[in-house]
Amino acid sequence: AIAYPTLQQAVQKSRRADGMGALASLMQAQERWRSSNPTYQSKLDELPGAPAVSNDQHYQLSIVEGSATATAYTARATARSGSPQSGDSRCRTLQVAINGGAIIYSSESSNGANAAPDPCWVR
Repeated sequence: AIAYPTLQQAVQKSRRADGMGALASLMQAQERWRSSNPTYQSKLDELPGAPAVSNDQHYQLSIVEGSATATAYTARATARSGSPQSGDSRCRTLQVAINGGAIIYSSESSNGANAAPDPCWVR
């Protein structure tokens, strides 16, 4: 009985790589866009090559409204409600904020923002 929650947490942690990979693809698409435009793209559906959903379908991607400027944007990967990853209450949303060349990794649990050091972005 004790091993099942531990196994479930390990599986959820491994699925986070799906969201992290999708955010990396979105970041690359933003950099390609920015190389030819004065600002980062604010609309995901107008960003060529950017995924709307992660490869394994566990996360929905978005660009935070109002975050895209000439030097910054914030992107999120949120666990999809139909995915088993939606049960990951500790790391429901993965977030990357780009600001003037700095990259800030953060996440949100089912109770709000996680405190630093972030438990979801293990490096």
